[in-house]
Amino acid sequence: MPILGLSPSLGPFKPAHFDIEKVIRPNILALQPYRCARDDYKEGILLDANENALGHSISSPNDSLPSDLHSTLDLDLHRYPDPSHPAIKSRVASLRGLPQSNGEDHVFLGVGSDEVIDLLMRVCVVPGGKEKILTTPPTYGMYAVCAQVNDVGIVRVPLELSGVKGEGGEKGRFSVRVDEIKKTIDSDPSIKLIFLCSPGNPTGTLIPLSSIRALLDYENFKGIVVVDEAYIDFSGDTAKTSAVSLVKDYANLCVMQTLSKSFGLAAIRLGIAFAQPPLIQILTNTKAPYNISTPTAHLALSALSSSSVASMEAKIQTLTSSRASLLQSLTSLAHLGLGASIGSNDANFIMAPVLKKGGDEPDSGRAHRVYKALAEENGVVVRYRGNEPGCAGCLRITVGSEAENKTVLEKFEKVLEAI
Repeated sequence: MPILGLSPSLGPFKPAHFDIEKVIRPNILALQPYRCARDDYKEGILLDANENALGHSISSPNDSLPSDLHSTLDLDLHRYPDPSHPAIKSRVASLRGLPQSNGEDHVFLGVGSDEVIDLLMRVCVVPGGKEKILTTPPTYGMYAVCAQVNDVGIVRVPLELSGVKGEGGEKGRFSVRVDEIKKTIDSDPSIKLIFLCSPGNPTGTLIPLSSIRALLDYENFKGIVVVDEAYIDFSGDTAKTSAVSLVKDYANLCVMQTLSKSFGLAAIRLGIAFAQPPLIQILTNTKAPYNISTPTAHLALSALSSSSVASMEAKIQTLTSSRASLLQSLTSLAHLGLGASIGSNDANFIMAPVLKKGGDEPDSGRAHRVYKALAEENGVVVRYRGNEPGCAGCLRITVGSEAENKTVLEKFEKVLEAI
């Protein structure tokens, strides 16, 4: 069955063992998407969408509205937003090195990456538990939450949890166990999606492109590999670290990114999916009609201007430098029972275990007490991750400003001495 809205001239698609029409649920392939008013006409006297022709009702001047939001009132807030946002897609495609001729056809925009995660499950995996996703714990918790919401099964193949072969890479701690995933696929062909987080959360560890490519090339896996790259800009040269570079060669790949982290725009909730046009068309056919609001689109377009991208890149340099300084400073707390960081530190956070007092084994009980004391008595909030596989006793610490990092060190020292 052809994908509605997809040009028949596109293709053939690689790899040869992948057929998207066998991955997408039949009811989704047959779906007649909702056609909204702005799909037809965007200019003229617009009386087709039952909008309020008199405009919004927020009075101006308005003492209750923060001054920095006044410019938002000048937007056409009484009109439904553009359903496709081609200008944003074009800038994103250019930033990530996709083809200039049709780059925007490789981009989907969602309400954060979480909408993309949810949509992928809804379009690919039949509810009821017979079809499944595969995750690699420790990893981002929303994969499992979305799976439960959508009533799909979960198969878990943990990352490499031993640090015997170092941190990250193809075989070190928190690396993807490619051979184990292949064995799992062989024994369970009902797996439709593989979710990989790179750099991982909470691991902070980049997955090498060689590991991702090995799964994409595996002929026994007929589904889609999803790579979540929320933290990719903190990992170095993205031309060498990001799986977006593989999209042109693999129709069975979907890469997710976001403006929440490196762009510092977590509040506007804009997620991005990169994939070949067939999957992008399926996601577009299935999404809500106006999922990206006008204020979000306005801010996103500004964030993707050349001057704003330069500012983003400068802040990344500052944060990666601060990450190195914070890692070095935390070693001064080793005598109080803060262990060396684990993972390869490729994100804007680090993860380190709290050890038994006077010992060298991770202590999740002590770590949780430290976490609570930092937050409730010292005003410093980090994240407890001691219950995750391979993360015994671990606290995850976001790299803050210079002043915040200094305070974190002082408070950590105080609490570790007391607990």
